[in-house]
Amino acid sequence: MNTTVSLLDVASYLPGEPVTTEYFTRYSRSDRMAKNVMFRSPRTRHHAGADESAVDMAERAVAPLIERHGAQTLADIDVLLTHTQLPDNPVLGAGPELARRLGARPDHVYDVHNGGCAAFVHMMSLARMVLRTTDARTALIVACQNTAGSIFTQTEIRGLAQAPVPGDGCGAALLVKDDSAPILDVECRTYPEFAGDMEFTTNSDRKYWEPGPGQPCVSFTESKVTKVFARGNRLVPEVALTVCERIGVKSRDIDTFVTNQPNRLFLRNWHDALELPAERHPDTFDRCGNLFAAGIPVTLDLTNRAGGLANGSVVLLSAFAHAGDFAAAAAVRWGAAG
Repeated sequence: MNTTVSLLDVASYLPGEPVTTEYFTRYSRSDRMAKNVMFRSPRTRHHAGADESAVDMAERAVAPLIERHGAQTLADIDVLLTHTQLPDNPVLGAGPELARRLGARPDHVYDVHNGGCAAFVHMMSLARMVLRTTDARTALIVACQNTAGSIFTQTEIRGLAQAPVPGDGCGAALLVKDDSAPILDVECRTYPEFAGDMEFTTNSDRKYWEPGPGQPCVSFTESKVTKVFARGNRLVPEVALTVCERIGVKSRDIDTFVTNQPNRLFLRNWHDALELPAERHPDTFDRCGNLFAAGIPVTLDLTNRAGGLANGSVVLLSAFAHAGDFAAAAAVRWGAAG
């Protein structure tokens, strides 16, 4: 069945007031990793509040969708997919609680833990598949990044080179089974050979859930950072160009290119690889930092609200995850509400 699915609308939420880099410089250490282009910090980022849960952030990201489409539209969703960088409860995902707050009772609820920075496109692909193969007609996808204000401000972590780079935020999108803003194509690729190159560690023998010394954080070595940088430079354009070829559009003719937002050099290299000028590749890094999975929907929403996405234009999304174990791209004929 080749039923068309549309990305009807996007919305986002950024918690609290912007946090400047000065917050981190007072704790910074002499660290050669800080000179690596992967860890050059944004001007500002946002941090979720100490008592602000991932579901709180998701609810606030969805609020503009409710304002524009009505509470009943969200209550009637058939499919709900969520991705949370740091689940509030490691046993229970965010989906059921978010559904309860929306007054919804979806037939399909999935908490998608993998996909990393490409999770938004991954969820688009999954939602599209469910809508095309079942009687479901609407889907809500939510990507929440909530580790900046929790993990990266810990006393042993906030002085590390990577600490100032992430920001917190949440993005949401409403998908429907119609042709109003069609998803033209999606490409998802898994690279299992790279799955072990990123670690979440306490920098001790302690497992992250065990009591004892050491604070948990994503761990990098200089050699692994070099490998990840090379992979990211290659993977994002690869999947993006595959989608361009399948929809019959040259990359340089894409109207808007939206990627995850890990650092300035990746952003420059990616639009150069697609032969696109920087103005067609929205950049929210200096405002929001690296939002991981939330980077694409937040950037889409901010760009759309600023009038940067014309209805009928082709918007290309692309991202890679973790140390390069997953990459995904999608093309949309834009038609979302402004």
